[in-house]
Amino acid sequence: MTERPCRYQFEAETRTPVVSSSIVASKSTALEFWELTKPRLSLLAVITAIVGYLTALPNREPIVLVALIFGTSLAAGGVGALNQFMEREADSRMARTRGRPIPSGSLTPDTALFFGLILCGAGNIALWLCVNQLSALLAVLTQITYLLAYTPLKKRTPWCTHVGAIPGSIPPLIGWAAAEGTISTLGWILFSILLFWQIPHFMAIAWTYRDDYSRAGFPIASVTDPTGTVVSLQSLVTTILLVTCSLLPTALQFTSIFYSIIAIISGIWFLYYSICFLSRNNRDRAARRLFIVSIAYLPILLGALVVDRIFLI
Repeated sequence: MTERPCRYQFEAETRTPVVSSSIVASKSTALEFWELTKPRLSLLAVITAIVGYLTALPNREPIVLVALIFGTSLAAGGVGALNQFMEREADSRMARTRGRPIPSGSLTPDTALFFGLILCGAGNIALWLCVNQLSALLAVLTQITYLLAYTPLKKRTPWCTHVGAIPGSIPPLIGWAAAEGTISTLGWILFSILLFWQIPHFMAIAWTYRDDYSRAGFPIASVTDPTGTVVSLQSLVTTILLVTCSLLPTALQFTSIFYSIIAIISGIWFLYYSICFLSRNNRDRAARRLFIVSIAYLPILLGALVVDRIFLI
């Protein structure tokens, strides 16, 4: 007697590729939405908001901290999505951005616009209801300055970088406001540290990708001054201001000697590579090194500040 083939087994075998392909497609779409949020910039916003919350000291409530992280993540991700919607044409002309969801055709502009608006709205509401009104208003201020000031100015003036540093410096204030309900002196010092850190960090990027920015029609400093003198000089000046600001917490007795030692050592390190960037000798390599140092410097400094404020003060 011959064995009859199992109908259910046959159907399962024929349907498996369909199910697998649909799962892969779903994962791919999810990754495109994730990329739309500019995850690295969003993560920086969340981390600096946490730093602001932890260094404010008064009452660290886990529920408030979770709400702060949740609301800031949504608000920052929404800004990233809306920024990509606004810059979709420029992104399509840049080698390093043409693979983003909109210019690559993975997501439509309307989808990105709707997604960004939903995230921004949800993040603002979460901060308003679960944290406090000041934190929510600061999140809205971040969105307005980033989308309505910095983004349009990128095609008009080299000073867009300095304008863009303002919304990038507000997240620590969001965290500080979540802890205190107001913003005190150390909160503004944190704001200043982020403000001055962003200039040399971005100038290193701008010089490395100056040809890309030129093709996209962005008249940033590395495009308008091909010698690199303006870019490197601005990096050095703002690094000096950054190191100066980083020493204020100890000077004003907000931190102990532990933090000041870390701030001095890391500041000298950062300053050295800013000086190297100013020299004309292999400026491309100096820009790459400055970029790497800038990435390492910020968590070192902020980590020392958090440790000092929590355990040593």
